[in-house]
Amino acid sequence: MNPDFHMYFVLVVTCVAVFFFVREKVPLEVTSIGVITVLLLFGQLFPYPSLEDGNPLDAKAVLSGFSNPSLIAVMALLVIGQALIQTDAIRFATGVFGYARKRYAIFAIIGILVFVLLFSGFINNTPLVVIAIPIVQALAYTAGFSESRFMIPLSYAAILGGMTTLIGSSTNLLVSSSLVELGYAPLEFFSFIVPGAALAVVGFIYVLLVVPHLLPARSTMAKALIGDQKEFVAEFDITEDSKLIGAECEDGQFPALGKINMRMIQRGGHLILPPFEGYRIEAGDILIGSATRKTLTQILSKYPGFLLAEHEDELIANGGAEEDAPAPEGRILAEVMITPASRLLDMSMDHASFDKKYGVIVLGIQRRAKVVRRRLGRIRLEAGDVLLVAGRHSTINALRDNTDFIILSGSKRDLPVPGRAPLAGFIFFATIGLAALGILSIPAAAFAGAVAMIATKCINIRQAVRAMDRKIFLLVASMLALGTAMQATGGAQFIAENFLSLPFLDTPFIVLAAFFMLVAVTTNLLTNNACAILFTPIGIDLAHKLSQSEADLPQMIFLFAITVVFAANCSFASPIGYQTNLLVMGPGHYRFSDFIKAGVPLVLILWGVYMAVLRFYFGL
Repeated sequence: MNPDFHMYFVLVVTCVAVFFFVREKVPLEVTSIGVITVLLLFGQLFPYPSLEDGNPLDAKAVLSGFSNPSLIAVMALLVIGQALIQTDAIRFATGVFGYARKRYAIFAIIGILVFVLLFSGFINNTPLVVIAIPIVQALAYTAGFSESRFMIPLSYAAILGGMTTLIGSSTNLLVSSSLVELGYAPLEFFSFIVPGAALAVVGFIYVLLVVPHLLPARSTMAKALIGDQKEFVAEFDITEDSKLIGAECEDGQFPALGKINMRMIQRGGHLILPPFEGYRIEAGDILIGSATRKTLTQILSKYPGFLLAEHEDELIANGGAEEDAPAPEGRILAEVMITPASRLLDMSMDHASFDKKYGVIVLGIQRRAKVVRRRLGRIRLEAGDVLLVAGRHSTINALRDNTDFIILSGSKRDLPVPGRAPLAGFIFFATIGLAALGILSIPAAAFAGAVAMIATKCINIRQAVRAMDRKIFLLVASMLALGTAMQATGGAQFIAENFLSLPFLDTPFIVLAAFFMLVAVTTNLLTNNACAILFTPIGIDLAHKLSQSEADLPQMIFLFAITVVFAANCSFASPIGYQTNLLVMGPGHYRFSDFIKAGVPLVLILWGVYMAVLRFYFGL
């Protein structure tokens, strides 16, 4: 069989996989498993006619990604990061920034962004951002700013810092791993810290000075409910014997409830939003409405309900209310975000049973800044989902120690008692030190560090398993399988030759600049990890074709490798390219266009900085 058939088939599979990754109609894990299955069957039914080591598309080659050392290192680093969260080792450091007065709050925000920038070069970005989100929100609230102006800068700072060292991002490790699998020397821990620092510093200046002014000030779900600041919000739980049963909406209002502006109705796990024409109140409904304080106190004296406040320090005083009106302790509003390692992931809202397990009622759910309007009970929770909940002040406060979610809405938290934080910190720094000094390889150091965290009870085995993101695991394994197939069938060489056939690509400098932009655009459509694996073999083939001699080859390979590292990390113009972007999308209440507005200029700036680095630092 003609080898070209295998090459074209693998390229078609790659294009189909990219299409499904971009569309996101099918879960990422399903697409990844589908890619591996197709390659396994194809390799068995149509063996590649290789003259060297048998069939390079056999099961051993296709499934080798699951045992890839860099993938194991990525999973182990996720466990270490989660252990730092569980022990509050990071929060103990970042919490210092949370105690600023109003006049100093903006400086504290800058301080925590710098902290994230520096530490993201040595720890997985996700736990850093998870810890920093509520602190930045509290500081923004103290300073009188909308948190939407600082959530994207927080994510961008973490991504920029991750460009500086080999373990700063899973992208960097996967590029290095691809080099090893192709038979070349891996990248070292600090081998690209100088150009990486140049990109990070220039990018951070833009993030700090420009991005907050490009982002709109958006309201939280709780503020959207409250509307006019002179209005208060109340919740009415319709019991079987309620006098409100059967009341019908007329001209946009329920006459039985007077002048209350009805905001939403939760019915059997289904969220009903205005207009309510033709709706009748039924037993079991949860009504959320807003009105002036005087109106609410009059209605609450007739029907059972609870006043709701957005923040703990805004609990409504009960002065002037009638005797039967509820006490201020009644209910408060809060927003909670599902964390990447939460036990609630993939659970339906019904299965999660927030009312029974946590004592709160879920009023709404926001996913990627959009309010989900279908039946709430059937929605399966994902990392980054923001839930609007109502519950007693003491109940909401008790949720702060639960690592399954983060309490948002300007939540503040006392500095934690150290406990095992020093031990977790010691293990973390020992892991980094052993890897940076070359005493242990990064996979060995990371794996040993993860085991040490479990052995010292900084994290238990269930928490460690939840920390290992299966999306990353399956995505990386499938992309490694595709990368292997592309290299073995000549697909990478085919793409490289066609890329070089473009008329304006006549020098290594121009080729590297164009290649950077190609990868940077693609990483905002796919994910950073997928781009790292797919483009590294193509970069290696380009390096071979551009090298003037064997002596020039190692330097050219290194330049293309770090080009993939930096460009694949430029996931600024899309929320889907990097997990931290997805995490801040809910708390910041962003739209897709916000990332384009803030991210496209940053990608272009980093492109210009990298060309300057190529010209003046590497002498091209």
